[in-house]
Amino acid sequence: MKGLQEDIKTGNFKKAYLLYGDEAYLRQQYKEKLIKALNPDDDTMNFTRFEGKGIEVKEMIDLCETMPFFASSRTILVENSGFFKNKCDELADYMKDLPDYLHLIFVEEEVDRRSRMYKAVKACGRISEFARQDEKTLMNWAAGVLAREGRKITARDMELFLTKTGTDMGNIRMELEKLITYTMGRDVVTAGDIEAVCTTRTANKIFDMVRAVTEKNQKRALDLYYDLLTLKEPPMRILFLLSKQYRQLFLAKQMTEEGASRNEIASRLGVPAFAAGNIISCARAYTTEELEQAEKDFIEAEEAVKTGRLQDVLSVELLIVKYSSARKQTV
Repeated sequence: MKGLQEDIKTGNFKKAYLLYGDEAYLRQQYKEKLIKALNPDDDTMNFTRFEGKGIEVKEMIDLCETMPFFASSRTILVENSGFFKNKCDELADYMKDLPDYLHLIFVEEEVDRRSRMYKAVKACGRISEFARQDEKTLMNWAAGVLAREGRKITARDMELFLTKTGTDMGNIRMELEKLITYTMGRDVVTAGDIEAVCTTRTANKIFDMVRAVTEKNQKRALDLYYDLLTLKEPPMRILFLLSKQYRQLFLAKQMTEEGASRNEIASRLGVPAFAAGNIISCARAYTTEELEQAEKDFIEAEEAVKTGRLQDVLSVELLIVKYSSARKQTV
């Protein structure tokens, strides 16, 4: 990313760029910055965008070979083409000798680093991967966005905020905008503000439901389930997420007993450290045997729905009732 930032800053551009990775927000931001730097006057005559799997490579190459119209350069943006997952030998061969006036920008969600196209861009241009950001980076970035608007927030409340938004930067940015507007005229963002306006992701509602179950708060657990149904979440998706959450509880329980640290558990589960702390806390309410049994129950519930022995809404409800009542708890 630093190399890309330097190119944009200095104006010394490569002939080709590949932007890819899981973090869509950063991908989008740097795509726009690069286009603006290469085409500052918004010249529609010498800027072309191709998108999707059905791009005609020959047509694209013909355009690449077309001299810019009353300008020094031509920029072509190619998005979600699949060129870096499937074979595209014609374009890979063409990229060995690109015209001096041409700048190609490829933006992809996924790439195969072994592909000829990946190697072709690497040989003549620059590749930037935008991966999911870690907990510390997200907290600092979000706090910086708030600070620029004259808002302060404690580390504890920032953790609460991220438990609701998840780690997707696009979603975080939207929720920050809601917070900034809601706290107009004040300089501190509180936990109450976050609870009042921030939308909890489905996966986090599932975790809240699991926490309610572990606390034997059956009414809250069922209320959260009915909320998800009201939001048109399919019962089988809820069951899948519930099963996934209990699988994480099992792994956290197992790793804790083996002496693993919170950061090690977070890395294994693929969640931020503060989220791992919540999972570890919930896992303490169960024995390893109970968590193993839960996994079996989820599989049986899914099978019962598929074979028509049980209605999907009822199958999840029965599981919630079972695990939120009359269960021995250990510390």
